[in-house]
Amino acid sequence: MKKLIALFFIALGIFIARGYGQELYVYSEPASNMATNAVGIRLNNYALLQRTPKATAYMLAPEVMFGVSKKLMVHAEGYFSNMQAKFEANGASVYGKYRLYSQDEIHNHFRIAMYGMLSRNNLPVTQKAIDLYGRNSGYLIGVVATKLINRVAYSAGTSVVHASDNARGNKFNNDGERNAINYNLSVGGLLLPKEYIDYKQTNVNLMAELLGQTNLQKGTSFLDLAPSVQFIFKSRMRLDLGYRFTLKEQLNREYGTSFLVRFEYNLFNVF
Repeated sequence: MKKLIALFFIALGIFIARGYGQELYVYSEPASNMATNAVGIRLNNYALLQRTPKATAYMLAPEVMFGVSKKLMVHAEGYFSNMQAKFEANGASVYGKYRLYSQDEIHNHFRIAMYGMLSRNNLPVTQKAIDLYGRNSGYLIGVVATKLINRVAYSAGTSVVHASDNARGNKFNNDGERNAINYNLSVGGLLLPKEYIDYKQTNVNLMAELLGQTNLQKGTSFLDLAPSVQFIFKSRMRLDLGYRFTLKEQLNREYGTSFLVRFEYNLFNVF
């Protein structure tokens, strides 16, 4: 399995090396920030494949993003789903990222950022894996580093996450399993256009991400692979299509496979 994962990332890196590197990952955030005084609006649509009993749930997560400064950006996101039979609001979260370090050159830079997230949700706790994006209440704090080498962008991040009890009296199952470490490794790059002329050209980006979690008390883990394709229109509109599936799982989850369709629109120089 480890050799297969390594070969996949190497092949992807070679393939995308023909284009300029991209850092707009689908399932994780890079160390780079959005433009200052910009506002981004997202509609995140998830199809979640439940294991037992076999069924498909839908989650809608509208999101708004603010470029506060060149070093700071903030996200606010809401969660709505039909996981409890009817479509209803499940919670919300706030995310912030601050860039700590930047070394920039032409087609070559290295950046480090720290980030944090607060989440409040009301669903029953039905899994041991901690998911602050619509499933668990809690917080996380982490660090991410992103490197652009010529035309390929790589990113790696890790965070410590803590789960608190959910609203409506839905308590976490085991007090001894509330803490975990999240980690991710991402690579992505520009496939089209082969020659960049102006901002009106449609960009097509291909990327792959490894996403995992290890419970600090039990030592159990899961590891997912998430390939995706991304389209950027006129440098302000974005469409992401992603597929996330399990490579390894010891840490129980109700939904192991999912599809993502994301629409994003950015407004510049708003403030």
